[in-house]
Amino acid sequence: MKSFDYVITDPVGLHARPTGILVKEIRNYAGTTVTITKGEESANALKLMAVMAMKIKQGDTVTVSVEGENEEDVAAKVEEFFKTYF
Repeated sequence: MKSFDYVITDPVGLHARPTGILVKEIRNYAGTTVTITKGEESANALKLMAVMAMKIKQGDTVTVSVEGENEEDVAAKVEEFFKTYF
């Protein structure tokens, strides 16, 4: 399993539009599970409503875990996505 921590810099936090794009991106990585964790809450990154329910705001630190096939490559791509959108 690969993971990274990320501090959300977007003033709106993790909002619907880029999170929806993230879900579509992750669907391209069959055999890989991406989980977003904030504090005690975790959600499968493919579950848009579960991620939105976490109410991740600017300044929050999240841990993104990637497990499965090509996890190093997928983790790098997801981390780049976070840097671009959040």
